[in-house]
Amino acid sequence: MARRNREAFEFVKRDRLYRKRVQDPSGEYIAVYARTPDELEKKVREYDQLKDLSETGKRNPLFSLYVQDWMYLHRQSIGHGTAVSYQSLIDTNINPHLGNKRLRDIKPADIRAAMNKLAHKSESINKNTYMIIQMVFAFALENRDVITNPCPPLPTGGVPAKHRFALEQGQVDVLLEAIKDTNAYPFCMIALYSGLRREEILGLQWDCVRLKGTPTIEVKRALRFEHNRPVVTEKLKTPAAKRIVPIPDLLVSYLAELKKNSKSDYVIANRDGNPLSGTQFKRLWNAVRCRRTGERTYKKWVDGEMKTYVIYAKKGQKANHQKHSYIIDFEVTPHILRHTYITNLLLAGTDIKTVQYLAGHEKSKITLDIYAHLTYNRPEDIIIKVEAAFAGKSTGEHDGEEETV
Repeated sequence: MARRNREAFEFVKRDRLYRKRVQDPSGEYIAVYARTPDELEKKVREYDQLKDLSETGKRNPLFSLYVQDWMYLHRQSIGHGTAVSYQSLIDTNINPHLGNKRLRDIKPADIRAAMNKLAHKSESINKNTYMIIQMVFAFALENRDVITNPCPPLPTGGVPAKHRFALEQGQVDVLLEAIKDTNAYPFCMIALYSGLRREEILGLQWDCVRLKGTPTIEVKRALRFEHNRPVVTEKLKTPAAKRIVPIPDLLVSYLAELKKNSKSDYVIANRDGNPLSGTQFKRLWNAVRCRRTGERTYKKWVDGEMKTYVIYAKKGQKANHQKHSYIIDFEVTPHILRHTYITNLLLAGTDIKTVQYLAGHEKSKITLDIYAHLTYNRPEDIIIKVEAAFAGKSTGEHDGEEETV
């Protein structure tokens, strides 16, 4: 008896469906059904593609396991800080929504649903989370672990970042006065008057500080925390971050005095002369945080039970069991100090390309996108152009002509 042709289409009258027998990835023959020949042909093509998948793709692992393998392979190339950030996004935003699904079973609708659950989080978290999902599936497609990339084109979602304002001169004076006797003072002085990033300040050594001739700071090192441990490297955020920044007399005189008493190669160091650890930097910045007004929460053991208390620190109020008072009534972060430096340059009329260089931005577009409103949209500057545009125009009078009805 002749063997049935396994490649032929069959029409099953009882079910009113078309059928074709094909090999699955394991080599077993299975029947594929469809309502039309075209639909059946599409399903057959998909099974043919399955045979070309890698062994990983044929196993169709859980997405959570596949993402961890991807992280393991890419950890060294993206650096420790970025790897920690990626892992946090994977654990918090990806695995809870996609981790229990099989790699090949994830559809565009699944990814949309996962991203919708992040709508209450910031734009940057949404953007970076989706970027990781895209990179994982691009890697999977390249290695034949999936047939197609299911990532749909998604619009930017999430809550827009809150606009941060630069400190005014009066606020700068209040800040520096509040922390003048703390370890945070040198950090804030360098940030305010050189615009260095936090990692650049903490990695700054005296061999890069030139106080004679044209006073400058050469930025060529950065300090990053790996499991709280300080790691100083010459690998900066971008190639543009490597720069030489002229510094004003105010900072020159302060650094000269600081250098006289320094026993370390680092401008900002711990008691042993070593660069700060993550915990030590938190303690340093705590000098600023503890002098800010606003709501404060603390815990205390009462009758064998831990209780939480909330107080509101008012301006001028003395802190309990401390010598300082709450006098900083505005937001301050290390980035706001850098933001203040860049803002002051632009308000002084410094051109965009120069600001881009001093800030260490890789592209002038970054500088323009963030600070264009300071340079191009100030009312006191725009009014000149508005007046020129409408000079000599009619003010509503008919200049002697009669109105025709």
